[in-house]
Amino acid sequence: MSNAKLLLEIGVEELPAIPLLKILDKIEKSWGEILKKYRLNCDYSFDYTPRRLTIKSENFPLMQEDKVIELFGPPLNIAYKDNKPTGAAIGFAKKCGVDINELSTTTKGKSEVLYYKSVDKGVESQKLIEQMVKEWLDSMSFGKMMRWGDLKEEFIRPIRWVVALLDEKVIPIELFNVKASNQSHFHRFAPNTKGVVSYEDYEEKLKENSVILDSNQREEIVLDGIKELEQEHNIEVEKDRALLNEVVAITEYPKALLGSFDEKFLELPQEVIITSMKEHQRYFPVFKDEKLANKFVVVSNAVTDDYSKIVAGNEKVLRPRLEDALFFYHNDLKRGLSTDGLELVQFIDGLGSLKDKIEREKQIVEILFNIYKDKLVEAFGKSEDELKELLIRAINLAKADLMSEMVYEFTELQGLMGYYYAKALGEDDLVALAIKEQYMPTGDNAELPSNLFSSLVAMSIKLDTLFGLFSVGQIPTGSRDPFALRRAVNGLIRIATTYDIPLDIDELIAKLKPIYKEFDTNTLKSFIIERINKLARVNPSVVSAVLASNESDINEIFKKIDALDKIVSSKDAKELFTTFKRVANISKNVDLNKELKVDESLFEKAEEKELYNAFKDVTNKEYSNYKEKLDALFSLKPILDNYFDNVMVNTDDANLKQNRQNLIASIYKAFRDIADIKEISI
Repeated sequence: MSNAKLLLEIGVEELPAIPLLKILDKIEKSWGEILKKYRLNCDYSFDYTPRRLTIKSENFPLMQEDKVIELFGPPLNIAYKDNKPTGAAIGFAKKCGVDINELSTTTKGKSEVLYYKSVDKGVESQKLIEQMVKEWLDSMSFGKMMRWGDLKEEFIRPIRWVVALLDEKVIPIELFNVKASNQSHFHRFAPNTKGVVSYEDYEEKLKENSVILDSNQREEIVLDGIKELEQEHNIEVEKDRALLNEVVAITEYPKALLGSFDEKFLELPQEVIITSMKEHQRYFPVFKDEKLANKFVVVSNAVTDDYSKIVAGNEKVLRPRLEDALFFYHNDLKRGLSTDGLELVQFIDGLGSLKDKIEREKQIVEILFNIYKDKLVEAFGKSEDELKELLIRAINLAKADLMSEMVYEFTELQGLMGYYYAKALGEDDLVALAIKEQYMPTGDNAELPSNLFSSLVAMSIKLDTLFGLFSVGQIPTGSRDPFALRRAVNGLIRIATTYDIPLDIDELIAKLKPIYKEFDTNTLKSFIIERINKLARVNPSVVSAVLASNESDINEIFKKIDALDKIVSSKDAKELFTTFKRVANISKNVDLNKELKVDESLFEKAEEKELYNAFKDVTNKEYSNYKEKLDALFSLKPILDNYFDNVMVNTDDANLKQNRQNLIASIYKAFRDIADIKEISI
């Protein structure tokens, strides 16, 4: 089969960076899937700029591969009766699309069956390319799409030109009313804005006219330019990965330039300046001597001999944003941290305003304080009364910055601005830091609150959101979780396990339930248990075994899971658990809630006394963690094996049988305090 060089370029108006970056990998993979579907497998490369999506292939097949189709029908003894075709044979012929006389037979297994073989002949690939490209474009789910002109088709941006070449020949395809040609469009500000290209000179022609097709090369140019600026000006540029990706996606001919702003704006918290630059202008922040400097790096997409005007223009754009931010900052400081107005801001329908939420959070933080007050006093060296007062103060002020002008303008700075205002207004450092860290963690691997005080504030906020939304029926279903309640529970679990603090599900439900209107707390508990299963990342039966122990303290649950998983993951686990599954089976008819009396005077064999004494030794010791205790219990295995080899538990003597069952059940019950071993699957 002969091959040709394929060049496809879909020319568009500037693609929005974020939607493009989200599906970039899928765009490339999708073309490979389409090649496979159309039986045109070959190597290819995908590249992009904000104005083009390009596919290149050195060895694109000129013909589809033939496809051999084999169909197997019913056995002959079913296909024919009295030498006449049955309905089964007629149906098979119809399925094959042929007359019954065109069918043959073959052996399949031990039976002779009807058989039909056909060849789907490949067609010229040139005849398929238009449909293939349409499918490729249709596969690009950017989110919001648009139409233009009188077209019914949609794409993320209008398509303005199409290059489609097989070797030097233009492929006669039409997309979105645009006919393919061999003429590409170059940089808008290049001397030549368009021109004829071929497969061989395509990238070179683009480069000559200020278009760097390779995104990796564009990234290198940006980073090299930043490095030069750093060395020349003795500065350090924050190379935010997400921002770098975005800058690469919106430039065809990148050039890193250094701009500056008035030093007076450095009075602002640095996050305000950085947010203004990164989020709104796509500038890289600049640091000098580890402090934010009054400079920025902008990556230009212009083609010019004089970049000073580009720099001046960007400085001019940034200044009013920083002026506004400074004005907001001063106004907010004059106003102070106040929750006035939050009573007018609705939280969730059925849960009142943000002011109402604060009142519930204060009740929750008092409950948490009573649980953790000893740890708080030990950690911070303040009195109980002072710490309680500071916790309530932190909850009171946590949402005050939502009424500030700065957060109204920069919503992503909520909490952070409250921290800066609290510091400037002389609030206690613990209160200020708790305001800053109230939303932590914001993701599964995100940073946690830095101390127990901040953690209690963050936990109170998460618990109110969780209990409140369940109380009004806003319960996550499937992948739907608009209020991020799964993330809230994950955060609670991570805080408890990281800070090694108790977080008892049953106790919390009992104490917090009266704050809300009546709801099914079993659903809430199941939701929390489901998150434990997701976060544990171990053999699921390990989690089931621990939960079957009726442990309700999240921190203890994870300690038990960790201890048991180490044993279950060991190479001897299968053999080990064989013995203890037998222990569980023997104990299944014993009431573990009753006192399990073992009468030594009823022992008839030495193996009984040996096991009883070994078990007493294990249970009489103190252990520093669950792993030590489990290891001690599992060390009974050889003694138990010897016991089972020589002692009949289910003897005819009722008293003897009960005594032996109680001994085995006592061992099982000791395990049950940590995990129910019968739940383990290996």
